[in-house]
Amino acid sequence: MITRRGFGAMAAGLALTAGSFTPALAQDTYTFKLHHMLSEKAPAHQKMLLPWAQQVEENSGGRVKIELYPSMSLGGKPPELIQQVRDGVVDIIWTVNGYTPGLFPRTEVFELPTVYLNDPRATTLAMYDMFDALKEEYKGVEVMWLHVHAGQGIQMVDKEVRTPADFNGLKMRIPSRTGAWVIEALGAAPLATPVPELPQALSKKVVDGALIPWEIIPALKLQDQIGYFIEGANRERLGTTTFQVSMNADRWAGLPEDIQKAFRDASGRDWWASVGEYWRENDDFGIGIAEKAGRTHVMLTEDETEAMLAVLDPVVDKWIAEVEGAGLDGQALVEQARELIAKNATE
Repeated sequence: MITRRGFGAMAAGLALTAGSFTPALAQDTYTFKLHHMLSEKAPAHQKMLLPWAQQVEENSGGRVKIELYPSMSLGGKPPELIQQVRDGVVDIIWTVNGYTPGLFPRTEVFELPTVYLNDPRATTLAMYDMFDALKEEYKGVEVMWLHVHAGQGIQMVDKEVRTPADFNGLKMRIPSRTGAWVIEALGAAPLATPVPELPQALSKKVVDGALIPWEIIPALKLQDQIGYFIEGANRERLGTTTFQVSMNADRWAGLPEDIQKAFRDASGRDWWASVGEYWRENDDFGIGIAEKAGRTHVMLTEDETEAMLAVLDPVVDKWIAEVEGAGLDGQALVEQARELIAKNATE
């Protein structure tokens, strides 16, 4: 028989016991905010970020919840994303490395024309294979994955360009400083324009065209703005853009091993490969939208392509000289990147 006094002691003991379990239960669920610059309708959101988040959640047995915040809905501008995640304002970001020039010089090698030509899968896998040589520049974050898009296509409002001379006097949107060097080598004036601002820049003729892949065509409705979509004979592009999905380093370090494993298992080499394949497939879809709208898809001849790329050789030399001035072996990075891209292209 439990006396009044005994019942009170037992109740107090149960309350203490329940209290001692409350923190453990509260810590058993992990919620993350993933912030990025494109709309929720963008293919990158729907077909890359969302499936990855769902896979992490599944791997964790429901203990992880990743909330996606598109269109910079948590505030700030796209170039601020990397600082937001480093400062812990958000947990995870997807961003363009080139929005913050100089922060990721080693990874930048994969953006260079003639280093990147036409294979986003092989290039993304090369970044995976070369990550030990890149990771030093990702301080303050834990990289989930890196990737490139299908490459800088030439998108022109109303002028068909086939030779470097055709660029003289034009104003072109560029995605990064390496893109600026490409445009300058071709004789045009580069203008930095974040992706969400591109339609307005085109409609007001602030720029005559843009270096940007076909993948973004449906998201920005560029088929309504662009008359000519131009690429090389073998789908060669004028370099590409590097991206990262990264978590705040302190947030990562505070996670238990099984939760880290849920993220790692969703972000392995096979995932990096599938991301590269995604960017190729969605690039094909984008140009299909433009062609259906009656716009002109131009593939340069072999000779035109060689002439275009030959003008861009000095861009690689310029990059090597600049990073070597900062103490990096630029030539070795270029050679390693090209070797790994070629190797992965045969898989």
